[in-house]
Amino acid sequence: MSIYTFSSESVSEGHPDKVCDFIADSILDAHLAGDPASRVACEVLCKSGQVVLAGEITSRTTVDYERVARQAIREIGYTDPAESFNADGVKVIQFISKQSGDIAMGVDTGGAGDQGIMFGYASDETPELMPLPIQLAHRLSHRLAAGRKKGERSWLRPDVKTQVSVRYEDHKPTRVDTVLVSTQHAADVSQADIRDYVASCIAPEVLGKWFGPHVEVLVNPTGQFIEGGPSADCGVTGRKIIVDSYGGMGRHGGGAFSGKDPSKVDRSGAYFGRFVARQVVKNGFAKRAEVQVAYAIGRAEPVSVRVDTFGTGDWKAAEDFVRKFDYRPAAMIERLSLRNPIYRKTTNYGHFGKPELSWEQ
Repeated sequence: MSIYTFSSESVSEGHPDKVCDFIADSILDAHLAGDPASRVACEVLCKSGQVVLAGEITSRTTVDYERVARQAIREIGYTDPAESFNADGVKVIQFISKQSGDIAMGVDTGGAGDQGIMFGYASDETPELMPLPIQLAHRLSHRLAAGRKKGERSWLRPDVKTQVSVRYEDHKPTRVDTVLVSTQHAADVSQADIRDYVASCIAPEVLGKWFGPHVEVLVNPTGQFIEGGPSADCGVTGRKIIVDSYGGMGRHGGGAFSGKDPSKVDRSGAYFGRFVARQVVKNGFAKRAEVQVAYAIGRAEPVSVRVDTFGTGDWKAAEDFVRKFDYRPAAMIERLSLRNPIYRKTTNYGHFGKPELSWEQ
């Protein structure tokens, strides 16, 4: 019998890297709302009172980037003027040019916006066909953010990190061993009150049947977490790609998602790979499936397509099934309706496992 523990982490929308991702996706959605054919590659850096926007954007619609950035920061919850990073007080610096004509030559004819490899993964261990550790970690961080927004505890602040460790036997989850929560808080609250809120209220509610006396709950292990968000730490787009995908359970090709329009196969290819992997599991070809697709810049047809069923089903039938799909960028974009301004919905708590997204249907 194979026995092991697998851990995955999540972060809230107030984490510095996620602040950057949300600003980038907000700019992308603003462009797609006015021009669905927009080419957007937006990178963001946040530190103290500075927000740096950089990248390449070609679009027929004009977007006030500073206004969009400030509104995104305000929605996240960084509004305290006493903090160096706040929606009204930050300085927004812009380094944005148009997309290279060399890239446009290939993309305009339906080719991929870059070379690269993308992976999609699905497992039958949860109703969402996602790995259990990342799903529970996302639910914890989302629940803490919801508690802050509802005013459940006045001391809650936007920056949160969670981690869940799950014991597996023969590749099936059997119990949760450890829950780790680091939540930013006001200075005038005791760690005992924070621990009581997390261990007695949040963790049992979120974990449900997976919670019990055997679960070790770690809360703010350093002793306090007062300084957080971009006021304390630098944030950059694309640094949470494992949080964004499968928590490390499935492979990742290395390309980030946020701030990129769907002509970038880093995004559309990963979403379509997830869509196909879900179909493999839903149609009973395997209990776990991972799809890999690779592209050359400017070419529409993928360089390679592969599926791995990890010995959990009929690999040959799954291979034949997977190859029936159309992996050309234009076809993926059309099938999943990726030209719509939907990307702010994807930024936080994972790009997969949310039933409202087209690649999850």
